[in-house]
Amino acid sequence: MNFDELENMARFMRRNILEASLACNLSAHLGGGLSIVEITATLYGRVLRFDPKNPSWADRDRFILSKGHGVLGFYSALLAAGMISEETFKTFQHNGSDLIAHPVMNPALGIESSNGSLGHGLSMAIGLALAARRKHQNHKIYVLLGDGECNEGSVWESIMSAAQFKLDNLIAIIDYNQLQSDGDSRKIMDLGGLSEKLGSFGWDACDVDGHCIPELFSAMTRPPRPGCPRVLVAHTVKGKGISFMENNNDWHHNRLTQANFERAIAEVGEIQ
Repeated sequence: MNFDELENMARFMRRNILEASLACNLSAHLGGGLSIVEITATLYGRVLRFDPKNPSWADRDRFILSKGHGVLGFYSALLAAGMISEETFKTFQHNGSDLIAHPVMNPALGIESSNGSLGHGLSMAIGLALAARRKHQNHKIYVLLGDGECNEGSVWESIMSAAQFKLDNLIAIIDYNQLQSDGDSRKIMDLGGLSEKLGSFGWDACDVDGHCIPELFSAMTRPPRPGCPRVLVAHTVKGKGISFMENNNDWHHNRLTQANFERAIAEVGEIQ
């Protein structure tokens, strides 16, 4: 299978993330948005079932961004997938915009959940997965969490619940970039062998390269293990694609100047 189109989509998304960050003239969560680009490109470019012309289609797959501060990696995917217009995307963090610094539920724009405080997205996804099963619907629920977010006790309650309810229509992805707002995640609360821990809780767990689109696609689409929710521990680089932002926590939330924008955009590459 040829993944050139998705690689191009990821470049398009990174370019738009940078342009929106500059245009808003405010600080933005760049690092955690850039780290999830290949994940959301794979989801919206090849995996999720949705219809841009009918965003409330009952049989659509649902995507929940639990790490709400990664929103630029989400909005740029919605733009690339045709769920939002370029005009709407350009309003990011402008007064009166529907696209603010964390997602606000707006099904017409493909935004399935509001998110700001961490630790809630997985529990919401479980509710959606249970509802789908009870209604005998076949769509899937995808939820993207941060590794720092996995320090929250509510996440681990949800991990136990999803296994207890045997939600094999639920797929979680963890952006394992090993940095959070306060620094190195391993020094704050070391998650250790995360996929092994999740497997011991009854999940179908695997480690993936979070920037390798073929690997992500394969892990997202392989046949489910009956009765087991699935989780991908996606090893990523915070600020991926921009050399001076990579693994630099100064860019967790920062303001992009014109000079830094020009440095960054030159590294993104041409869009075909």
